[in-house]
Amino acid sequence: MSQTSPSVDTNNSIHDQWRALVARYHRPSSLRSGWQLVNTLIPYAICLVLMYWSLSVSYWLTLVLAVPTAGLLVRIFIISHDCGHGAFFKSRRANDIVGGITSFLCLTPYHYWKHEHAVHHASAGNLDERGRGDIWTMTVKEYTSSSTMKRILYRIYRNPLVLFGVGAFSVFMLEYRIPPRKGTARDIKSVWRTNLVLAAVLVLAYFTIGLKAVALIQVPVFLLAAGAGAWLFYVQHQFEDVYWARDKEWDYVAACMQGSSYYKLPRVLQWFTGNIGFHHVHHLSAKIPNYFLEKCHKENPLMQQVHQLSIWSSLACMQYRLWDEERKRLITFAQFRELHRAA
Repeated sequence: MSQTSPSVDTNNSIHDQWRALVARYHRPSSLRSGWQLVNTLIPYAICLVLMYWSLSVSYWLTLVLAVPTAGLLVRIFIISHDCGHGAFFKSRRANDIVGGITSFLCLTPYHYWKHEHAVHHASAGNLDERGRGDIWTMTVKEYTSSSTMKRILYRIYRNPLVLFGVGAFSVFMLEYRIPPRKGTARDIKSVWRTNLVLAAVLVLAYFTIGLKAVALIQVPVFLLAAGAGAWLFYVQHQFEDVYWARDKEWDYVAACMQGSSYYKLPRVLQWFTGNIGFHHVHHLSAKIPNYFLEKCHKENPLMQQVHQLSIWSSLACMQYRLWDEERKRLITFAQFRELHRAA
């Protein structure tokens, strides 16, 4: 059973209070941002070199080294994520340059992802705006009326091995290689630009270290990093009493404070994940740099009135698969069967 989320008053005065509260943390520090780049990119490069060296020693050692390398790649993604929100530097140009480079390291088309992620922030928790930048979530009514094939596909999609394994990996390796059919011209150019640079890097690798070495290094790193990223995104918005509402009832502050969790992680994991566990703060104001999220949370009691998850309690989130509109909570497939029998 998940921890109950405190209710959040969402009247207009509270809206004004939130805005004034978070505005104090909006100013990025060039020094802290620069240092974060240094303490992330340099260790990442060193880890890649060590992984290449380890190929001549033991592939088991390579796989061990893949763990911290993947952790650093998650941290790199958080930097690109901050840049996409315009939160890492004061300059938009600096954000786009650094964001473009760090996104490429994650095989992510920067401008396309930036656009899709903005949609996620604008619609998280809105039942009528699902389908872009989120995890496929069906309501009990939708699942009940679905065909057998659609139910099977949904169950496959929600299987942890798919959601945090092959599915997450394929997003970065395959989905981001395909220009979106309904994307803007900039989105499409972003995908092609990323693909062209990737092709050039692979050609260079072919004539230097070899594509086999690239695969032996990058596949385990991306499997781990993509899986970790998918897990973080999942537990931040898929806990039992998460907030969902229809468009006419949807409220921005409630979606941020009741629809996003505070994932309390050990210090080392908090560092690797760039403080993204303070997800409620991030959703309330995406303009806050990742290194100020904890400060905002700790200095303001209102920020602490949220659903908190530990690593242990977050494991229960995997069982919740369907949104029950009547009970206003996510339920398991077992609970769905009980409801179905009772009906």
